[in-house]
Amino acid sequence: MEETDIASLLYTSGTTGDPKGVLLSHRSNYLHALSSMHHLKVSDQDTLLHVLPMFHVNGWGSPFYYTANGATQVMLRKVDPEVILDKVEAHGVTVMHMAPTVLNMVLERFPEKVREIDQSVRVVIAGSAPPPAFVRRVEEDLNWEFIQVYGMTEISPLITTSVLRSTEKGRPKEEQYRLKAKAGYSMIGSRVKVVDEAGEEVPHDGKAIGEIITRTNTVMEGYYKNPDATNRAIRDGWLHTGDMATVDGDGFIEIVDRMKDVIISGGENISSIEVEGALYEHDSVLEAAVVAVPHERWGEVPHAVVVLREGRSLTEEELIAFCREKLAHFKAPKSISFAAELPKTASGKIQKVVIRKAYWKDHDRMVH
Repeated sequence: MEETDIASLLYTSGTTGDPKGVLLSHRSNYLHALSSMHHLKVSDQDTLLHVLPMFHVNGWGSPFYYTANGATQVMLRKVDPEVILDKVEAHGVTVMHMAPTVLNMVLERFPEKVREIDQSVRVVIAGSAPPPAFVRRVEEDLNWEFIQVYGMTEISPLITTSVLRSTEKGRPKEEQYRLKAKAGYSMIGSRVKVVDEAGEEVPHDGKAIGEIITRTNTVMEGYYKNPDATNRAIRDGWLHTGDMATVDGDGFIEIVDRMKDVIISGGENISSIEVEGALYEHDSVLEAAVVAVPHERWGEVPHAVVVLREGRSLTEEELIAFCREKLAHFKAPKSISFAAELPKTASGKIQKVVIRKAYWKDHDRMVH
């Protein structure tokens, strides 16, 4: 067996389109394990609760480095916040990987019962960028360490982390929470850049937007039986992620949106993540997803689908007015619909592509 032989075939989550099979080698998995276990401070003293399903790349990737370190591993048959909290208490769980939506469920359930969770717990979050207020709730209400990471199936998956370095730990708490909510800086063994359409790095000013690209030992060998998609993703040795981001003066990358989720309204680019962040600031909002919907004048405009907290009531007009206080008016949702739940993948990611299709079913393509 060679280190370049295929070790695993994993499928992308399909949140933005059809899932693709990703071929990862033994070498990619091994080097990813070495890098991740360093940045996530994994040791034989850890007890990992498997929250992510094993077919998800972060659910499948993490056992390599937890097993290598001799950590205890606890299984979870079903994503249920009550069961998660029970297992954290009963087994002394010290670390979990999960989607933001699942952590939100845990936050909602936590106050309902007094528990004895005395051990230090860190929670590793990958997926949509959370608002700083969300990070504050995790660290102050749960007293857990919040770690935002960034990655994708095609890169084994992690390449950045938001774990604060010594130079950032002395800053005010609110500033620390803002940094922790970002995707962070590159992990050892990965080169990560944010580039403009000409392939040049964007200024590190926290404003200029570009695409995240990476050159790392953990990049996939290619998509299974899909050379065209492979060649579109890997160009000149760099994997193009399709994620749009900014870089601040500290070198922290902040995800702005997926290319496919950016809303172009009257020629202006609107980040759906920024609009969702404003919605989550309202204490009646449990979950929110913002998508582009067709508009006769502006081509497309932001529409929000919102799940309210149990027992709360809120009108469309009230929530739009709230957003207009937080955002430039053209960024605020033009319409809002309320739902009992949002469509999600098995790993807990919100499926915007499913939401978007309902509004574009009478159009030839989902963009103007």
